[in-house]
Amino acid sequence: MKTIAVIGGGITGVTTAYALAKRGFAVTLLERHRYAAMETSFANGGQLSASNAEVWTHRSTLVKGIKWMLRNDAPLLVNPRPTWHKLSWFAEFIAAMPHYRANTIETARLAIAARAHLFGWAEAEGIDFDLKRQGILHIYRDKAGFDHAGEVSRLLAEGGLPRRAVTPEEMRAIEPTLAGQYYGGYYTESDATGDIHKFTSGLAAAAQRLGVVTRYSQDVQTVTSDGRRATITVRDGAQGTATTSTTFDAVVVCAGVASRQFAAQLGDRVNIYPVKGYSITVNLPDAASQAAAPTVSLLDDETKLVTSRLGVDRFRVAGTAEFNGIDRDIRADRIRPLIDWVNTCFPGVSTRSVVPWAGLRPMMPNMMPRVGRGRQANVFYNTGHGHLGWTLSAVTAEMVGDVIRQAAGERATVRAGLALAGEG
Repeated sequence: MKTIAVIGGGITGVTTAYALAKRGFAVTLLERHRYAAMETSFANGGQLSASNAEVWTHRSTLVKGIKWMLRNDAPLLVNPRPTWHKLSWFAEFIAAMPHYRANTIETARLAIAARAHLFGWAEAEGIDFDLKRQGILHIYRDKAGFDHAGEVSRLLAEGGLPRRAVTPEEMRAIEPTLAGQYYGGYYTESDATGDIHKFTSGLAAAAQRLGVVTRYSQDVQTVTSDGRRATITVRDGAQGTATTSTTFDAVVVCAGVASRQFAAQLGDRVNIYPVKGYSITVNLPDAASQAAAPTVSLLDDETKLVTSRLGVDRFRVAGTAEFNGIDRDIRADRIRPLIDWVNTCFPGVSTRSVVPWAGLRPMMPNMMPRVGRGRQANVFYNTGHGHLGWTLSAVTAEMVGDVIRQAAGERATVRAGLALAGEG
């Protein structure tokens, strides 16, 4: 198993290609856009947040979803029109609720492990991605939210993540620009933020230096496998309708929300649902706005919004969750609450220049990424990371890299055994 195709040039595909190249495999990365990180890895919230490891499979999520169903500006919005995919996904989501505690602890553990890899790669490859290691402050306006955060903190601690409760006065000392009245907060000093697009683009260039063949504008149409060879047919975006087929020893599906359809072609079920999130990038063109924007990253649990400061002159605000199928439209009624939030919490920041964006999170019903082998011996997955794609990407890339190296060793052992048997 020497030649490996990685489908998807977002954060999980690029980290996977990089991890495999470091292990000595001949890797080809297939991406339908002209560049890496042009979809969900383009303009997310920017947080590397182990403190946001709580999975959503909690009864309160369903209660809020039902309550907010008819509000267009709700943090969680579910299109009530039923589809089989949506119904099956929510049925599995409900079935995963008994595992809320264990999955939250495991996600925290994975997020902590991912940091060492990601920071190490960035330093080794000289990637500048507006990294800020100033922690993340979770803010709460009422006792109920603060008390729930205390319960979550105990789970995070079991996963190895310390974070501390802070008073409103301590919150303002941590981030003096924050306006408004708050009951309290939780501060995780070890968390960080940065620009996911810059990081992914930088790592893609590093992967190329390691020998990864990056084939952009390659829209994968079909992928099949007989267990020994994987055949991938692509449409070349630069050539219009022309299609070509190439075979590889193995394939890794890292295709975000498209992973579900590729898995079906390969005989696997990967029940990813596209959960749309929105962001705005607030340009900070003047000294007054730059001084009024926060430098510490925030997570507002009530509005489900997160922030990151990207360099001197950009401020990112992102969040919300919209269950509406494959829909990349940027809706004004979903962007407006993000701008209003900035005006309320950071009134000194000018929102004259705001760039809106929407992306589709590839989310599994149990909120855990699908990492590992498929039904066929040469098919692997690293996908379905949901709202923590960047946070978990480095460790899941290492995990799938180890699985593939083990599988390659197993195949080599079988071939050696067959050769010896033939000699006998």
